[in-house]
Amino acid sequence: MYDILIKNGLYPDFKTMQLVRGDVAVTDGKITAIGELDGPAKEVIDASGHIVSPGFIDIHMHEESFVTEGHECIISNLMLQMGVTTGLGGSCGVIRQDIRTFKSILDELGGFPMNILMQSGYNTFRTELGISRYEAASDEQIRIITEKLQDELKQGAYGVSFGLEYDPGIPSDEVIKVMKSFPDEDMYFSMHYRADSTGAIDSINEMINFTNETGKRFQISHLSSCSAMGQMEEALKLINDAVAKNPKLDYDTYPYNAFSTRIGTAVFDDGCFESWGKTYSDIYMPSGKYANQYCTKETFEELRRDDPNRYVVAFAMNEDEIAAAIANPACGMIASDGQVKDHAGHPRAAGTFPRVLGKYVREDKVISMIDALKKMTIVPAERLTLHNKGRIEVGCDADLTIFNPETVKDGATFENIFIKPTGIDYVVLDGKLAVKDGEIVNARAGKFIPGPYTK
Repeated sequence: MYDILIKNGLYPDFKTMQLVRGDVAVTDGKITAIGELDGPAKEVIDASGHIVSPGFIDIHMHEESFVTEGHECIISNLMLQMGVTTGLGGSCGVIRQDIRTFKSILDELGGFPMNILMQSGYNTFRTELGISRYEAASDEQIRIITEKLQDELKQGAYGVSFGLEYDPGIPSDEVIKVMKSFPDEDMYFSMHYRADSTGAIDSINEMINFTNETGKRFQISHLSSCSAMGQMEEALKLINDAVAKNPKLDYDTYPYNAFSTRIGTAVFDDGCFESWGKTYSDIYMPSGKYANQYCTKETFEELRRDDPNRYVVAFAMNEDEIAAAIANPACGMIASDGQVKDHAGHPRAAGTFPRVLGKYVREDKVISMIDALKKMTIVPAERLTLHNKGRIEVGCDADLTIFNPETVKDGATFENIFIKPTGIDYVVLDGKLAVKDGEIVNARAGKFIPGPYTK
């Protein structure tokens, strides 16, 4: 008997790059049969008019802060409802808690809304040592941080992330020294670039040099917030040429014309508005004292001074350039950069994947359905060496997202990130039904996926 039998749907075949009609059977957490199937099943899903996709894989997100926010699993529940079955946290050089703590809490919870891998954050350990964001680390400080990162890898971290824009005092040779200190040439590193807009091209050249100089896998984070301010055409040419020579390099991007980060960071240092061609009224405050308002010079300066950890949203990017980063045929993945703080944030945390399918595939037609699904599933799966995920094939993990291509659409807004997407009707995670008719029915089917250096 099958655990789940999904009838009458279309599924993506990435070998032929076609959507294929076929039933999909799930047993004991695996895809066990594909084709014209009958037979008894504990649960039968009629997927007529739907696409049965591999579960979406978010290669760049920001995990829960269990220490400060409790154990609600807010962002992971949002991820699950938009079809994400696996995510990579610890991005942009920042971790919310160490890997030991993260794993311990997942054990207490008895599962997680999604499967999750974690990077360790270089900037977090710099901050712990009291290094100014505008200063380079000494050789001794780099040694201490590297030891901490090695311990995190042993505890299950998948790789290491950097956030150069947040600590602009980090010189290139500090990054290279850290990356070279790890012997595995296939080790995974990701980076929030050094500068956006007028600094974007120099930043991309710097990141290309990091992977060429060290030989490591290297992920450029959220390209749209780096280069969708007039530099995207040149940025994509640089990256595409570099990837053609060195496939260890790649990037991810999200489908919104605004970024979000803490107002006290170096992102908002003097000169930012001139670089973007924007002003205070382009900064939106989703929570806190001035919730659902746009900044004035006075409120901007007040929050920078008195509430520097407050997340704000900056409408600084161009829509046509965002579309170009999403549609780029040579490389690139879809990722959310999602984060939630104080029950508010950026709608990318809850709408990224259905937004791509609804707006960029169905409405704007800038990318085909099969190409979009590829960037959401098999490409990030291969990038993260998750060999049993990202494909609809017998023997693969039964992580599946079933959606209606005619109705799928993001719901979350900047004012309310908790508006559910439409058209994401079912999610199967580890062979268990996790979302049914758009509602979460099992929020503990996911697990922590340890990295390759775990001891």
